[in-house]
Amino acid sequence: MTSTFAITGFLIVVALLAYIFAGYPMLLGFLALRFGKHIRKGDQQKTVSILIAVHNGEQFLAAKLDSVLALRYPKELLEVLVLSDGSTDRTEEIARQYESRGVKLLVLPKGGKPAALNAGIARSHGEILVLTDVRQVLEPDSVAQLVACFADPSVGVVSGDLLMRRSDDLELRNFPIYWRYERWIRKQQGKLDSMLGATGPFYSIRRELAVHIPEDTLLDDMYLPLAAFFRGYRLIVDEDARALDYVPSLKAEFGRKVRTLAGNFQIMWQYPALWTFRNRMWIHFLSHKVGRLVLPYLFLLLLVFSFRLPGYWAWAMVAAQVGFYLLAAVDPLVPDSWLLKRLTSPARAFVVMIAAALFAIVVFFVPPRKLWKPTQLGSAPSGGRG
Repeated sequence: MTSTFAITGFLIVVALLAYIFAGYPMLLGFLALRFGKHIRKGDQQKTVSILIAVHNGEQFLAAKLDSVLALRYPKELLEVLVLSDGSTDRTEEIARQYESRGVKLLVLPKGGKPAALNAGIARSHGEILVLTDVRQVLEPDSVAQLVACFADPSVGVVSGDLLMRRSDDLELRNFPIYWRYERWIRKQQGKLDSMLGATGPFYSIRRELAVHIPEDTLLDDMYLPLAAFFRGYRLIVDEDARALDYVPSLKAEFGRKVRTLAGNFQIMWQYPALWTFRNRMWIHFLSHKVGRLVLPYLFLLLLVFSFRLPGYWAWAMVAAQVGFYLLAAVDPLVPDSWLLKRLTSPARAFVVMIAAALFAIVVFFVPPRKLWKPTQLGSAPSGGRG
């Protein structure tokens, strides 16, 4: 490898990384500001079915149902279904304690989240389907705000805005920073036209747009919304429809991210039109979704090219990269009270996210269902109410 080739390759990789992390968000922000489309919200009196797919969610179910029953939405228009996907803890016992308040329990054999959602959609009756996970607490006006967006006939899917609870743990503090970055991108895409999916823990869709989800699907929150997208509808985020979540541990976020990015590979196979000009958000698909998947390979190329740079530059670039990875590696050993933790913790969080993209190719070698793991949280309530 000649020095000229190494320099050229190094600069191209740096430019691609700069575009993925900063250039694309800047372009997206400009396009959304210049060409963004207004959503015409209005009071809607539509029937709503809230579907809560859960496997062993006793720790969260009571708080979830309390928040759902406290929604400021006409009770006669609201249907609440708990879809127990082969739960073996007290999930079903807790759900039955809410049956007198209108909550319906659907007991299902363990088949995975897509199978539970398919069953729930088939048994529900609402014009609008709200799909939500068990862990997130909904704000009182959240569902009314989602439904108001469907006054705009161009809207097919509306995601809620997922907020993270504050954590004093330095390690856990880094995920909300990443999530704010990700939320901002999704909101701008929705303003411009559409997200390329939905916010899985809390989103809504018109009933007539809901399709059957293949049972090995990793990302229902992409499969269902994209079916609506390719029928010409918009997929948006409504900032007034808020849900509150707990910050996941870094280990849990690694597993979730592997599953999510593996799901992106799967979705590209399920929806080959994403690669064509039938995809109105084609450039955003490449810049955002594909860009995230190629990040680990770009960083590996960056290191390879760095070794072949001329003179001092090779030593400086290799040392900078190796030093960064060492910071990430020593983070578990650094006490929270040390100032160094403010460097090691973000470095570790960043490396974990990049590593997840590398491991996402496992979807080509193992059954997709094996990638589903329980989420471990940095802080959470002590248990479900009896």
